[in-house]
Amino acid sequence: MIYNTLSRTKETFEPINPPFVGMYVCGPTVYGDPHLGHARPAITFDLVFRYLKHLGFRVRYVRNITDVGHLENDQDEGEDKIAKKARLEQLEPMEIAQYYSDRYFQFMEALNVERPSIEPRASGHIIEQIQMIRDILDAGFAYEMNGSVYFDVVKYNENFHYGKLSGRVLDDLITNTRTLEGQDEKRNFVDFALWKKAQPEHIMRWPSPWSDGFPGWHLECSTMSKKYLGDHFDIHGGGLDLLFPHHESEIAQSRIANGSDAVKYWVHNNMITINGQKMGKSLNNFITLDEFFTGKNPALAQAYSPMTIRFFILQAQYRSTLDFSNEALQAAEKGLKKLLSSYETLGKLVPSVTNHSVVQSLEKSCYDAMNDDFNSPILIANLFEGVRIINSVNDGKEMINAADLELLKALYKTFVFEILGLKDEKQEQDSLVGGLMTTILSIRQRAKENKDFATSDEIRNALQELKITVKDTKDGPVWST
Repeated sequence: MIYNTLSRTKETFEPINPPFVGMYVCGPTVYGDPHLGHARPAITFDLVFRYLKHLGFRVRYVRNITDVGHLENDQDEGEDKIAKKARLEQLEPMEIAQYYSDRYFQFMEALNVERPSIEPRASGHIIEQIQMIRDILDAGFAYEMNGSVYFDVVKYNENFHYGKLSGRVLDDLITNTRTLEGQDEKRNFVDFALWKKAQPEHIMRWPSPWSDGFPGWHLECSTMSKKYLGDHFDIHGGGLDLLFPHHESEIAQSRIANGSDAVKYWVHNNMITINGQKMGKSLNNFITLDEFFTGKNPALAQAYSPMTIRFFILQAQYRSTLDFSNEALQAAEKGLKKLLSSYETLGKLVPSVTNHSVVQSLEKSCYDAMNDDFNSPILIANLFEGVRIINSVNDGKEMINAADLELLKALYKTFVFEILGLKDEKQEQDSLVGGLMTTILSIRQRAKENKDFATSDEIRNALQELKITVKDTKDGPVWST
């Protein structure tokens, strides 16, 4: 079952063209370091991506990079966020976009988030966006005004329902919308920009039939999802904060440009909160991932590893809010350590002839959890039942036969590492250190064999400064700390 935000119900997941699954997720606007709020959708849809692939589906996962058109105000006013950052730092806008997209990829890799199949950029699809605007104009649902082009929401609502995803009513939107300076060129306050004419000081601009300008923020996702997934695709995801106006506007654009609704299942992850408020740049209450990993933020009691952050996020069902606290992160850290330690113990268990385990029912419970709208906290609870079994067998209180022992090992490998995407950071670090030391000692050994004692002694002394002791034995050098 998959929860569809549009119908507000759980539905049986049935791809349009099985075994192919098309999934589009709104990615970051790259003008600053990613924070915890960016990590949640990345990890949420990484979980979906991993599980669908595990089930045998061929998934084309598209996650966009917004590098143009996202203005400070969602009602089409203010400065482009990336252009503003570029002006403040006296850099080219694409220099800002490249730097922060590279940073985003770096932190996602640390969180063990798999790269999507395709990661298109808004600035690389200007031609396609201009063509979609032409299609909407030709259909009569947009108008040009002073070099800008706006989508006619009121006319659209006469034929379709603008607000069906978010549950909003257009008359209420019009009544409650405050008039902002510079919006008098719109026919209605609720209309949104498909193309904006660039002011003289605006750096990011492209030629179009209407003006030198730039595309509206909502347009890029409709255009790029159509290009890479076609007119109809299975899953469109993103954070709950994008539901309105971004995704609502996407539905309207795509409905007119394609002739029908583009998305079968709308999936939204809920927010991360801090003291009950949404964590985000607009409220200036965010903590960057770099700060989490280093502990360099006054709100943090300590540094937290990437896998602790990943496990913390997966402990909550993606549709529920997740409140940040040091206590919750420290509990996640302990829970993750316990889970990974049990896997190490699992590898040492000795099977018996008789069997008292319930591994087969445990495996079914794990699949039932994931099949119920990717319910990661229930899956984790089932895995901790497995921890109990492992410890009980290890203590001699329960018995497990060889077949069930192998099934339990496979279950943990599948769900802990393959689907939840967790990894043992300490084991990886130990393996890396061990590999480096083997290389260093090999270089030292060759230096000794070549009677280059100066180099050999230099290496030994450098290691001693790092509190690493090297002893030469008949079987070769041995190191310890």
